[in-house]
Amino acid sequence: MFFTKGTGSFGKRRNKSHTLCVRCGRRSFHIQKSRCSACAYPAARKRTYNWSVKAIRRKTTGTGRMRYLRNVPRRFKTGFREGTVPKPSQGTRQRLHHLKPFREIYVIMSPVNEEEALN
Repeated sequence: MFFTKGTGSFGKRRNKSHTLCVRCGRRSFHIQKSRCSACAYPAARKRTYNWSVKAIRRKTTGTGRMRYLRNVPRRFKTGFREGTVPKPSQGTRQRLHHLKPFREIYVIMSPVNEEEALN
């Protein structure tokens, strides 16, 4: 009997050579080589080649959340200040200036007996 490399061969493919990469999240980490074919993990530098400009564009800065980096331009405008309290706005300052301080103290006396409470 003659076996071809077509349909019958596809049924035998049940072993995975690649698994999920810890760094890039793609299914490109080769189990036996212990190396990611997409980002070259565990190497310190990420794998990029200039012959694939589109691939660089897909995984460059700005394609993800940028949890830290998206706040940097706004913080740069104020010189990266932290822990300060803003001055009250001009309108708030004028409103507070016209209010007079409350200086009267009211003493509430409890009635000694029921007759005083009724009067």
